[in-house]
Amino acid sequence: MSELSMQFNEQNQGGVLAQATASREMEEVKGAIFLAKQFPRNVYQAEQRILDSCKRPALAAVAMYQYPRGGTKVTGPSIRLAEVLAQNWGNLSFGVKELEQRNGESIALAYAWDLETNTRQEKVFTVKHSIKTKTGMKVLDDPRDIYELVANNGSRRVRACILGIIPGDIVEKAVEECGKTLAGNNKGPLKDRIAKALNAFKEQHRVTQEMIEDKFGYNADSFTEHDFVELINIFNSIKDGLSKSDDWFDKNAGKDKKSGLAASFEKEEKTTKKPSIKDLDKEEVKSDGDKPNVSTDKR
Repeated sequence: MSELSMQFNEQNQGGVLAQATASREMEEVKGAIFLAKQFPRNVYQAEQRILDSCKRPALAAVAMYQYPRGGTKVTGPSIRLAEVLAQNWGNLSFGVKELEQRNGESIALAYAWDLETNTRQEKVFTVKHSIKTKTGMKVLDDPRDIYELVANNGSRRVRACILGIIPGDIVEKAVEECGKTLAGNNKGPLKDRIAKALNAFKEQHRVTQEMIEDKFGYNADSFTEHDFVELINIFNSIKDGLSKSDDWFDKNAGKDKKSGLAASFEKEEKTTKKPSIKDLDKEEVKSDGDKPNVSTDKR
């Protein structure tokens, strides 16, 4: 009876833990969906972020894969490019989960889930704990080797799931942009070029970022290609002597801005202004004049 009671308690305890885990995962999913609905993606900005990332030579060098098959060459977007697409597309959850590990094999799940449109791609696959070597099949028993094998096999499925979620024209534009970067036809990401332009303005013309943002009316993080071209034209105009920096920018921009804490301190100082020494002397003289003249001479 004691053994039966122990088994019953263990089963109940395991059921409670499983129920708590499932409840926690459900709440996390609800929270992710709620945030995706509250902050939907801007498709235009997402596309610009993707194309801007593809202008980086380090990414463009690993953006495509190729391998021979049947006398032809097969090419396509790599997992690294797919990860950049998912990260910049936004509101997208993706990854690999190992569902079960039993004797000699693992069952895993690769998925990509668009939390905003509720579009989901998933693939369940089995990975044998063995690899092919020159001497034959080698059975893996090290947990680290098994993990790396599952992750390697899962990355290809994750790539397929991500490419099944993101629109095909966005993927084609990203691949084309990576090709331009490898050919040397791109000048680099827009953010890097804007940062170089801001530094050049500060070093050569003593024009700060606050002055430039005051002129355009918004932060430098929101600058587009059109704003960058206009900024370069202003720089060249000042450099060639056709205009001065004062013609374009306000030198006092950013200097008159005070924090709310400083403003509150100034207001408090005005309301509770301490009296000066002269004021104290006047008060003292006035108080002395008001006192009655009492004689201490007793005769």
